[in-house]
Amino acid sequence: LARPKLATTKKNTQNSIERKALSAKMPSATSRRVLGPSNRQLAASHRVGFDTLPDQLVNRELQRGFSFNILCVGETGVGKSTLLESLFDQDFEQAQRSHFDSGVTVDTFTSDLEDGGVRLKLCCVQTQGYGDQLNREHSADSILAYVDKQFDSYLQEELKTTRDMQHLHDTRIHVCLFLLPPTGHSLKSVDLVLLQKLHEKVNVVPIVAKADTVTKAELGAFKEMLRQEFEENKIELYKPETVPESPDYESMMPFAVVASHDTIEVRGDRVRVRQYPWGVVEVENEQHSDFVKLKEMLLRTHMEHLRQRTHRKLYERFRQSRLRSMGFADNTPDGKPVSIRETYEQKRKENQAEMAKREEFMKQQFVQKVRAKEAELKASEQKLAKQYEKMKREHMQSLQMLKKQQQQLAQDREEWQVQLREQEEAALKGKKGKIKKDKH
Repeated sequence: LARPKLATTKKNTQNSIERKALSAKMPSATSRRVLGPSNRQLAASHRVGFDTLPDQLVNRELQRGFSFNILCVGETGVGKSTLLESLFDQDFEQAQRSHFDSGVTVDTFTSDLEDGGVRLKLCCVQTQGYGDQLNREHSADSILAYVDKQFDSYLQEELKTTRDMQHLHDTRIHVCLFLLPPTGHSLKSVDLVLLQKLHEKVNVVPIVAKADTVTKAELGAFKEMLRQEFEENKIELYKPETVPESPDYESMMPFAVVASHDTIEVRGDRVRVRQYPWGVVEVENEQHSDFVKLKEMLLRTHMEHLRQRTHRKLYERFRQSRLRSMGFADNTPDGKPVSIRETYEQKRKENQAEMAKREEFMKQQFVQKVRAKEAELKASEQKLAKQYEKMKREHMQSLQMLKKQQQQLAQDREEWQVQLREQEEAALKGKKGKIKKDKH
């Protein structure tokens, strides 16, 4: 009997030692929680463990990878492709396009990139033929239609009964790099019209391309002129959120950048430069252009903010507008909340009533057309009957006239035959009288 009691005592002692060791390993929490209306306080005796949630999110996103979609808008030859290649330090294979295209088109290409173990699916969208036409009235239509199409595709996937948002490739535009040539003048009308419609759909970042072709004084005056035009025309540019230890990117807009395909060795490193007879312009030299600041904002500090703003603000604006146009609303005109089911039932009844109304209208139209056709056929039949009677009367009259002519002809023939017989008889009598006379 003593052995089981000893074994139990040893087991309890061992469990007590393990609990003490576990408690010694866990840090004691100094924070206290207030529970319920009684204000009862509860002190945590050890770590709960949900402080690893950020690590879990990071691991999950690393496995899934990220996507980033850029729209480059600018005239042909302004440097859109060169800027993209300089931003991501890649040589994207793109076909050269002509300046003589009949309209504005949108070209896309996708590239899978990796940086420090982070996978990024980059989708670049470029305008082709923008600003090359004499008639630029519809230059913005194809660009705006492409942006709306991506929003609409995402909305259609959300509204499906069976959807797979986790594996859906998000093609919504996260940022628009609007490249402007350094003319020193105000915005062109085609650019102004497009920006006024585009800033409500995408995050617009204006860029002065080929900034090395003007002096710093001219560049500063040009940037200030552009800021005033954006403000006067109420064009809402992308406003980066405040990030610790980051510069004020908003005050730098529009960014004046320089991009290049050429690389040379400078201080032992290969860098992208633009070479001139009078010197070299380094692309990633902050004294030469704002390229480094633009790259830091887009890729290092505000890429996720661009993605989230596109989803939470710009896409939500499009979604609300589209659903309202489809008849969905959160509240009734009286201010009472309404569910999607009630809205669907109401919309279904309205559609049924509309279909019944259209069906009745089509029936009436069909009956009217049939009656009109019957009246037309009846009128045609009456007209044909009148024509037949007229032709019949004319035929009878002709027949009677022919009969009269035939009778007259027969009578004339008989008279002619009588005259002919009389003439023959008279000639015969005269011949006989002559013969008798000759005999005498």
